[in-house]
Amino acid sequence: MLIDTHCHLFESDYENVDSIVKNMLGIMIASGVDLKSNKEMLMLSDKYSNVFVTLGIHPEYATNNVDLTFIENNIKNAKVVGIGEIGLDYHYDTNNKNEQKNLFIKQIELANKYQLPVVIHSRDACQDTLDILKSHLQTKAIMHCYSYSLEMAKEFLKLGIYFGIGGVLTFKNGQKLKKVVEEIPLDRLVLETDSPYLTPEPFRGKQNVPNNVELVAKKIAEIKNISYEEVVKVTEENAKYIFDI
Repeated sequence: MLIDTHCHLFESDYENVDSIVKNMLGIMIASGVDLKSNKEMLMLSDKYSNVFVTLGIHPEYATNNVDLTFIENNIKNAKVVGIGEIGLDYHYDTNNKNEQKNLFIKQIELANKYQLPVVIHSRDACQDTLDILKSHLQTKAIMHCYSYSLEMAKEFLKLGIYFGIGGVLTFKNGQKLKKVVEEIPLDRLVLETDSPYLTPEPFRGKQNVPNNVELVAKKIAEIKNISYEEVVKVTEENAKYIFDI
């Protein structure tokens, strides 16, 4: 079974979210990024048996007074399988690094408390991300949309972390990620789309959908010189183990 371990199924991005969900025969793990989207993804998961949710506050929304009450109040919902999307992003703004770090740590500690996996966003913040995980992580974790080097991947691997592989793998300029996929064991990879973003080739430039996770699986199979069926089987096992579904 194909499992898209990271997608955003927000009504603001799609004309008809229901049709997107119904076209995906496998499992989708829909990620919230703020209070509004956390509520929206939770409602969607109530509607569809194959939609699960991670609740979290994206670093884009980091301040010193972010309220995590809603997340903790809903953390025992059977459809909530992780904390995410959380992490650090220094790409556009580095003036709130401390706020981002504090929010990241608070959400990791929340995941530790309830023994839920974390789904990590990290952009231009590799060393700080690694340092925080070394100091605070006590549960399973996925580096969502991994974008750093193979050398750093090996450092994250030492912490038992998994890697979310999406459409970037199919891009002509995705050579760094291809090297990571070549070297990192299949039992440490999971599939994702990050829908509606990062649409894989040959549909790059169009809106991404969870169904396109199949194209990512095929590219992994090509790079690792193994069967598509093996990629689907092992990544399904990985995802089910991480999220306990």
